Order: sequence, then structure tokens, then C-alpha cells
Amino acid sequence: MTLLTVAIPSYNASEYLHYCVESLALAGDQLEILIINDGSADKTQEIAESLQAKYPGIVRAIYQDNMGHGGAVNTGMREAKGTYFKVVDSDDWVDTRALLKILETLESFVEPVDAFITNFVYEKEGKSRKAVMRYDEILPEDRIFTWDEVGSFGKGQYMMMHSLIYRTQLLKDIALELPTHTFYVDNIFVFEPLKYVQTMYYLPVDFYRYLIGREEQSVNETVMISRIDQQIKVNKILIDSFDMDAIANERCRDYLLNHVEITTIISSALLNRAGQAEHIAKKKELWEYLKTHNPELYKKVRRGMLGQIINLYGYPGRKVSNAAYRIARRIYGFN
Repeated sequence: MTLLTVAIPSYNASEYLHYCVESLALAGDQLEILIINDGSADKTQEIAESLQAKYPGIVRAIYQDNMGHGGAVNTGMREAKGTYFKVVDSDDWVDTRALLKILETLESFVEPVDAFITNFVYEKEGKSRKAVMRYDEILPEDRIFTWDEVGSFGKGQYMMMHSLIYRTQLLKDIALELPTHTFYVDNIFVFEPLKYVQTMYYLPVDFYRYLIGREEQSVNETVMISRIDQQIKVNKILIDSFDMDAIANERCRDYLLNHVEITTIISSALLNRAGQAEHIAKKKELWEYLKTHNPELYKKVRRGMLGQIINLYGYPGRKVSNAAYRIARRIYGFN
């Protein structure tokens, strides 16, 4: 049986795809690599097929009409044969030595864990100093644990798609389905399964290399503002999904609350940064939506320090909140 399936959503990825796949494929036949060509117009399919020929039985090239990042991840989950499932975006890559250690650890388990967590590295273009998202003071290391043993996450410490490997059957059991033609659905991919995770394992290796800093990238601030409706759509899905009373474990509930809060603050800060009347109206509507659809969550987020700062009144208030946002980006690693 294949140990780990890695899905690589790929759209016009010819510039990066080869390097991404090579960083994975060297780990050998315990791995299944699914290159999901999401309707690319460049040479992505040609490159995917050449990599499939180079690594038969490991790499599989899958073509689909364009459905966006979420649609490509959905295809990966549906096609996955591995015990575990990981998403690696086509313009990112992994540390092969860390991958070998991960596979060795996964193979050692008598029973599969629900979530396997590693560090990830921000590979920012033009910067020699690399920031690392690590969890060594929050999560027990090198052993299986539950939510009861998880420490407190700071505002800038959060799990992303880059840090998580899920048990494939868990994703299928909860019938996880991401929205198609929508950016920023990685927030949902992290959030939804964590509600059902019982057992976890943290291996403190710098595994995933997350490339940021390109002007056209989806997490570029200007691009995010241009796609703010999609960010708000994902934000509202998280608001609707978070039922405080339905999450029995307090540590899990606190983490997911932190996740929704960070997402809402980022949405609001981007709308503040845009600054036009339509953006301010959208910000007001988002907070009204939160208040109406999840009043208990609204109280928690609105009364928090960031919730108060981001909602300071008028133009002077927005200036203060924008300054706070710039500070938060440096301290907390907001992209």
C-alpha cells in the first residue's frame, strides 16, 4: 500500500513544476505523486507526462478542465491511494531529507494518526533570511498526542496547509469538498478536518518550502485586495462552520477560534488597506454577517485586541489599524 499521496495542483506551472516534483520523487515508491493539471494553457501537461514517464508508478499526470485550486485538491483527495494525504503547490517544493524522515516515521506507526504536523519555511524572493513557522513550544515532539496535550497558540502561530498531512480516510469520511473557482480555500482544508482530528504527531523538521514574494502570487497584498470577494467568501464559510458548542475539546475549540479570528482580521485589514467606500462597506457587511450568523463567535473576535484595533472609527481609525496591521505582518508573519 502507498504510504503518502502528494497532490500537486498545477495551473500554468511549467516554470516551477519540474523542480517541485523532483524534490518529492527522490523519496521513492512509498510515495504517490498526483500532478493535477487544472486546465493549463502552457506546457504543464507536457511536463507532467514527461515526469510520469520518468517516474513510472510514482508520478501520475491527471488533466481536468479548470476548477481552481479547490477543485484540483478535490480531485487529489478523490484519486488518492495513500494512507496519508498532502498538498504541495506547484511553485513550492520540499526538503527531500525531511521527507525521508517523515516517511520513516509514518511507517513506524502501528495505527495511523489523524494529522501529522511539520514546520514550514517562508522562502521569500530576494530575502536571504528564511522565516520558519515552528510549533516546538506548543506541540509535544516525536510522539503521538491528543488535543488535551496541545499548548496555547499565539496570534501569529497557526497551522497552514503547508504544515499538515492528514489521514486520507479521515478526509473521505468527513466528505471534505472545497469550493471550486475560489482562491484561499487552503483555510478550509486546514479548518474543517481539525474538528475531527483525535490523534496527532509533530515532527520538528523544516519540510515544506513556501515561496512568497512574487507580484502575481495569490497571497500578494495587491492581488488579495483584487480578489477580496473570494477571501470574504472563505471567511464566511469558516464563520458558518464554527459551532463553539459542538466542539467538545477546549484546546481544539481555542485553536479553531484563533484561526477564524486571524482570517477575519486579515480580511478586515485588507479592506481597510484598500480604503475605498465599497471596501469599507464590505468590511461592515462582513462584521454584520459575523454578528448575525454566529453571535457567540462575534463577541469573542470583536472583544479581542485585534478586533478592537481593526474596527477603530473613521479615517484616523483606519490609519491606526493599518499601522497595526503592518506591525502584525512583521511580528506574526501575515503574508
